[in-house]
Amino acid sequence: MDTETGKSAVIDLEKIETPAPPQPKRRWTLPPIPKQWRIPIYIVLGLWSAALILISIEYFRLAHMADRRLAEGPFATSTEILAAPELIATGETLTANDLVTRLQHSGYTASPDNANGSFAVQRSSVLISPGPASAAGQRVEVQFAQGKISAIVSLANRTPLQQYQLDPQLLTDLSQNREKRRLVTYSEIPTSLVHALCSVEDKRFFQHGGFDYRRAVKAALVDLRDGRKQQGASTLTMQLARALWLHPRKSWRRKVEETLITLHIEHVLTKQQIFEDYANQVFLGMRGPYSVNGFGEAARVYFAKDLSQIDTAQAAVLAGMVQRPSYFNPFRYPERTVSRRNLVLELMKRNGELGETDYQAAVAEPLKLAPPVNDESEDSYFLSMMSDELQSSLGDSAAQSRTVAATLDPQLQRAAEAAVRSGMAAVDKQVQAGGGQPQVALVALDPHTGEIKALIGGRSYGKSQLNHVMASRQPGSVFKPFVYAAAIQTAIDGAPKVFTPASMLTDEATTFTFGNQTYQPKDFRGDYQGEVTLRTALAESLNVASVSLAQQVGYGRVVGIARAAGLNAQPTPSVALGAYEETPLDIAAAYTIFANGGVWVKPTTIASVHAADGSVLIQHQPVTRQAIDPRVAYVTLNMMEEVLRSGTGASARAHGFALPAAGKTGTSRDGWFAGFTSNLLCVVWVGFDDNRDLKLEGAKSALPIWTAFMKEASQIAPYRSARDFRAPAGVVSAQICSNTGESAGPDCDSTRTEVFIEGTQPPPVATASIGDSQGGGQ
Repeated sequence: MDTETGKSAVIDLEKIETPAPPQPKRRWTLPPIPKQWRIPIYIVLGLWSAALILISIEYFRLAHMADRRLAEGPFATSTEILAAPELIATGETLTANDLVTRLQHSGYTASPDNANGSFAVQRSSVLISPGPASAAGQRVEVQFAQGKISAIVSLANRTPLQQYQLDPQLLTDLSQNREKRRLVTYSEIPTSLVHALCSVEDKRFFQHGGFDYRRAVKAALVDLRDGRKQQGASTLTMQLARALWLHPRKSWRRKVEETLITLHIEHVLTKQQIFEDYANQVFLGMRGPYSVNGFGEAARVYFAKDLSQIDTAQAAVLAGMVQRPSYFNPFRYPERTVSRRNLVLELMKRNGELGETDYQAAVAEPLKLAPPVNDESEDSYFLSMMSDELQSSLGDSAAQSRTVAATLDPQLQRAAEAAVRSGMAAVDKQVQAGGGQPQVALVALDPHTGEIKALIGGRSYGKSQLNHVMASRQPGSVFKPFVYAAAIQTAIDGAPKVFTPASMLTDEATTFTFGNQTYQPKDFRGDYQGEVTLRTALAESLNVASVSLAQQVGYGRVVGIARAAGLNAQPTPSVALGAYEETPLDIAAAYTIFANGGVWVKPTTIASVHAADGSVLIQHQPVTRQAIDPRVAYVTLNMMEEVLRSGTGASARAHGFALPAAGKTGTSRDGWFAGFTSNLLCVVWVGFDDNRDLKLEGAKSALPIWTAFMKEASQIAPYRSARDFRAPAGVVSAQICSNTGESAGPDCDSTRTEVFIEGTQPPPVATASIGDSQGGGQ
């Protein structure tokens, strides 16, 4: 009904439009697969099943491999190299800071829970508490006053001690792949380094399960936009999996293996364990032929610090180097390093790990790198020699070694480095180098055990790995003591002519005939002294007198003594002047016969070697042989003392070295000095690699280095306890006339005490009675 008119409405059904039925939506579908191409569903499922089985087998294979290495320890193939234990004593020049540094190098920390040991710094003392893994023994308090150790007190019963042996310092961990590292635990890693590394390498490391999908997607989008592979998305776990278990070649197989190992180690290790292993494995540049692996070693190389001592800015440097260690090497490219460091600091600030004040301070901080000497790594010469000796001694068993107690004394090594640094600077000023700087070698050893205590093989291991301690050169006059020993030996052999230190030689221009050849040596300064005693001839290093002595004794006898001392020599006149090449190490070993009662001792770099199970692979026992009679050794030594007292080595005394010592200068084309106290023997060589004439005698090139080193050694326990050399039985003393070598009589103007093998001393001068004198005058 129409509400307005009140009439009923009539609907015309025919005029009503019927809506069209809804049309189905068109969907895009794949074109039909040709029948011959269709794969039955059971085959698809079979392929998926096979793939899953293969992946599972590969996973379990890789998991087993990873578990085996984790059970052994991820760095079980590394060998821990320990220095010789250091001895500190009352009266020694040492500060509390110096002692703390040494303790830290031995693995001590301020934490009382540290297994190696702990220390506590008091106002004027340091408390040392060895841990369960320490071999140092009792707890002590080391007290200081005026820059010296004033007292060492046992904390067990408050009794005073004269000396105390510290735990050995860790030199390095060295792998068969020539990787150097210093293993650290997670607790020893500064928090600033954890934040720095995560900020720049893996922001969500402690949140993700091994894969950072957000970062991976972002990296893919950036690479897609830029049209090249530039962004990295590897997490720290993935990097560790790649570094510890996989070969470096890139392939799809390696990527799958990396993924599976990442899943596994995220399952079996905590985040802290993963971070610790990463911190010990990460590659951070090269140090000569060795790679620097791990932040512990890098902190020492780049900052000369234990990892626990680095600050925030230095942590950012190390974290920033991970991406491209060579490109961001702080020694070579400091500007790049600072720029990268500041980027890491900016990321730390963005992530809330660094406040604005600390950020500004870190950005403004200079690099504060280690001195260049640390980069040159002088102890690497020693480590390289030790590695060769280890391989030679153990052969295939060398791989079993896990702990090597080296003979190197860190205090003496530091003294050697300082002496070489200052001594070679002085040499450079005196020498016109032209085509390069002169080189240097220093080797110091215990003459009774053969243990090498300090070794410098060159000016820079980073620039040249040639170990000059092992390089053959003409020794010059450092060979002469063997000529004089052969002369003294005539008293033992019953030779037709017996020589003593008081025997007379003629020092004048002489032509020597040998076979069909003539030989005309000259004294170094061209002046001749006429009639001189053997003592004077050796002290003054007189060439003509020495060749004359060798001729009279017999060149064969000289060569026999030299070869008994391990030297290479031939029976010719020039042998007396050191014409046949020897290495500084050979000379050091040969000189042990004078310092050790005629006994030759073989040098070594190894005190002991232990396998992983604690079994002993090597325990050093000195390799010795009796080379000459003890009486001959002592009389020759006594003449060598004159070299330092009044001869060519007297400047050592003038420069303050006061311990009883003997030695000999040498000048060929190079400069030499070899000398020793009762407990330390040192040989120094200076010369050019190309064998050019240094034109600087040993007294002005090698001797100053030897003196500086031995002066410093004389302040270090136990080397400061060197004593006077003791004569063996069968050696006597007698008063002689200095000018004639005969027994001192009433007419002698100058007398001195001389030593002789008993029975060879000159007969006393007959003294006439008054009556005889009167009768004789008639």
